[in-house]
Amino acid sequence: MIKGIAHLAFQVSDMEASVRFYEEALRFKLKFVLEDPQGNPWIVYLSVNDDQFIELFYAHKPLENQPKEASYQHLCIEVDDIHELAETMKRKGIPIDNPVILGMDNNYQFWIHDPDGNPIELMEYGTDALQKGQGQKK
Repeated sequence: MIKGIAHLAFQVSDMEASVRFYEEALRFKLKFVLEDPQGNPWIVYLSVNDDQFIELFYAHKPLENQPKEASYQHLCIEVDDIHELAETMKRKGIPIDNPVILGMDNNYQFWIHDPDGNPIELMEYGTDALQKGQGQKK
């Protein structure tokens, strides 16, 4: 039985900048760091919550099992108060791609990018969120 998404992995060009971004912008916490068999830095784990993580891989070389053109689109993170978070990010100087909008799925959202340009959607489920309701929107 599937319980949820365990982690999402990114290969990053500047580990220090990426860790700082995920800690400061999104409040993820550094959980642990793994080294490869030769003792070189390999993966930094950041916790989203007790059961979900972001893996940041050092960009020493392309990942062996990563397709040439990956189909990754974006990371979406559910938040409690989208408007407060947008204002907090603006105060911290974190660039926001667009103002908070109500999406077609009846959820509030805005977008940012991590230091490597990976798109991140911040989303608050709306009262009439299609994901939380019955039936489909046509």
